[in-house]
Amino acid sequence: MENLVHTLEVLSNAFGPSGSEMEVRQLVRERTEAHAQQAYVDALGNLLLTKRGTKRDLHVMVSAHMDEVGLMVVGYTQGNLRVATIGGIDPSILPGLHVLVGRKKHPGVIGVQAIHRTSHKSREQSPDIEDLAVDIGAQSEEEARKLAPLGTPIIFATRFHAVERMCSGKAFDNRAGCTVLTELLQGDPFPCDVTGAFTVQEEVGLRGAGVAAYAISPDLAIVLEGTVADDLPKKESDVSPTTELGKGPAITVKDRSYVTYPPLLRHVIRTAQEMHIPYQIKQPGVSGTESGAIHRVGVGIPSITISVPCRYIHSPVSLLKLDDLENTIRLIQAVLSTLPSDILKIK
Repeated sequence: MENLVHTLEVLSNAFGPSGSEMEVRQLVRERTEAHAQQAYVDALGNLLLTKRGTKRDLHVMVSAHMDEVGLMVVGYTQGNLRVATIGGIDPSILPGLHVLVGRKKHPGVIGVQAIHRTSHKSREQSPDIEDLAVDIGAQSEEEARKLAPLGTPIIFATRFHAVERMCSGKAFDNRAGCTVLTELLQGDPFPCDVTGAFTVQEEVGLRGAGVAAYAISPDLAIVLEGTVADDLPKKESDVSPTTELGKGPAITVKDRSYVTYPPLLRHVIRTAQEMHIPYQIKQPGVSGTESGAIHRVGVGIPSITISVPCRYIHSPVSLLKLDDLENTIRLIQAVLSTLPSDILKIK
């Protein structure tokens, strides 16, 4: 377990907003390349590693996106940075946060007006992203431009922590999935060929996954994610949680981007039941995943998304339970080890 937690910690702390996944890719490659027969980085930045199977009757793509949500410098106000979001972020959570600017990780703070200088009315309104600025200590626009040119990416300055069986940190969407895929590739070969795809730019439109799927041309695909766990008490009367911590990996039946291939869905659920691995069904209709891009590539690639539940994703800090992370690994290992040869036949 210590090795698993260490991998999650290193990947969570890494700098990797969409389009700037280089540090994450290098960390993953150091941990996986020796366990694969083929490894390369494509033109978009996806890291693709193939692990040959013992029988090789099927070729499975297992995907996990490396990128995280963040900000980007789009302008200046004197010595402060004007920013836009990279991926889905609620601007109301941003004022007062510590951030890291650029790959050199220059520290900054998202400015917030002192409460002594704000009105009751202004405190009732959420700020727009255009109203916020990052203070990096620059004394002029010229100094700010040197430290952070236009287009410089920014991430939250959150550090990873583990307490008992719980972990907190940034970017569990989707460094949790990357941790699962890293563990899978480090293990023994499966009966089928497996190509692990650590993909780029998922948070800005599922971009890397489609390119990777086209290059790999697998028989089927499994997407690994860190997904919404909104299992805390709510003020509303009866709202079913998307997923819950501690109830195992979340299996997607459908979301806004795709409907799961039925034979693959049945195999995953049957495997979980036979192996006594706890699992849950993700509540339908929420967001989209890389399965939405992968399943339409070429002549069609049957796909399924299996996720680690994480509280507070797309925010400065997320929370997950190690039991769910470990059970996700167990489930994917079992699914890949028992894939029936007729899985591609619709019955």
